[in-house]
Amino acid sequence: MVALSWQKSSYSSESANCIYLAVAPDGVIKLRESDDPDTVLTAMPGTLRAFVCGVKAGEFDHLTT
Repeated sequence: MVALSWQKSSYSSESANCIYLAVAPDGVIKLRESDDPDTVLTAMPGTLRAFVCGVKAGEFDHLTT
């Protein structure tokens, strides 16, 4: 098993509630949450890019208020 290099957003605090991302050797993006690091989601780069664009455009703001 290859060790992944997990990256946390600079917008996350030092406490819990952090999302981590890593790129697997096959190019798939791995995502995990600090509260449950054993659960890992995967996404293709294009899919994650579309999601991030939606977040930046405010399409999901109603889910965080």
